[in-house]
Amino acid sequence: MAASGDHAGVFAASTPRAVRNVVFVEGVRTPFGKAGPKGIYAETRADDLVVKVIRELLRRHPELPPERVDEVAVAATTQTGDQGLTIGRVAGLLAGLPKSVPGYAIDRMCAGAMTAVTTTAAGIAFGAYDVVIAGGVEHMGHHPMGEGVDPNPRIVADKLVDPSALVMGQTAENVHDRYPAITRQRCDEYAARSQERYADAVKAGRIGPELVPVATRSAELGWGLATEDEPPRPGTTVETLGALKTPFRPHGRVTAGNAAGLNDGATGCILADEDTARELGLPAAMRLVGYSFVGVEPEVMGVGPVPATEKALARAGLTIEDIGLFEINEAFAVQVLAFLDHFGIDAQDPRVNQWGGAIACGHPLASSGVRLMTQLARQFAEKPEVRYGITTMCIGIGMGGTVIWENPDWNGSGK
Repeated sequence: MAASGDHAGVFAASTPRAVRNVVFVEGVRTPFGKAGPKGIYAETRADDLVVKVIRELLRRHPELPPERVDEVAVAATTQTGDQGLTIGRVAGLLAGLPKSVPGYAIDRMCAGAMTAVTTTAAGIAFGAYDVVIAGGVEHMGHHPMGEGVDPNPRIVADKLVDPSALVMGQTAENVHDRYPAITRQRCDEYAARSQERYADAVKAGRIGPELVPVATRSAELGWGLATEDEPPRPGTTVETLGALKTPFRPHGRVTAGNAAGLNDGATGCILADEDTARELGLPAAMRLVGYSFVGVEPEVMGVGPVPATEKALARAGLTIEDIGLFEINEAFAVQVLAFLDHFGIDAQDPRVNQWGGAIACGHPLASSGVRLMTQLARQFAEKPEVRYGITTMCIGIGMGGTVIWENPDWNGSGK
């Protein structure tokens, strides 16, 4: 049937859109703090942490005119109080971006910042944006996980999920049940190694350049300056970890030592169309290859990275053997080991979390995805022989997310 009326010719005039390449320009983050009244950010607002991140990205890239930013996407798991009011828009205004730059909030629990990146990157690939700022924040001291939520009683009453699915530590114990070969001893060994690798990376100056100093205040102690992560426990040993209690189950396997803590912090990055980045003189630290999010049984949410990675690799036409660097979020040691065991990767493989992970530096929920990306980008710069890397994480309520990245400086000598 021929088109008629005001819309005549609209479809005939349209042309297919070419997908554009998306590049990760740079990522930064605040130092991560311990949640609670004694943490470094106890009297610092969550939105002010995001403001610091946005301002630092603009400071580092004066070649980017602020009015060229097309969107600000900021994730938060608990969107209330100082993490509410459409935080992407509010933080952009507070950071001094032009009022013409829009912004929004996004939530996918632990993968909030990861989803802020993939969602805006899809917009860039489609042609809706040229340059965006994406990131996340979580002030778990102000907003404990689950604050103010009212789960529908049918979730449990209709047996849609096991009741343990709503307690992340219990889901980690469930993963142990499913994979009995992953013992507490193995998890403690992995956790101690994460602490050691993180400490070595700090000493070598590999962790630090991406941190944004944050002014902090305390009614008791006055003003301070946060310049380094607060959660790490240098000198952690398997023996000290073995003495810790198992809070989620009597005689369990998950402890405060082989899991990430409760933390505060913010992350952010600049993404751009590759041609636009070249036009503006913005560096390209990574090129987006593909991504995937999947759902799994909520009571074993820690297994999510496995099918997410399989799906992302399949869609990209790659295999696990093509991946030269892995940044896996360490919500719990058991979920990292489940991933490694599935793909036949040794727990001590130097390609995996070579600068340590969340067990050491912390996991402020919605912010962590961009921390993984920032570390991967910096590792790419050191390793031109590596072509592909992934960032992957498990997600509460039974999901997993994986993003595949390509090293634009790959020299053709390796995978």
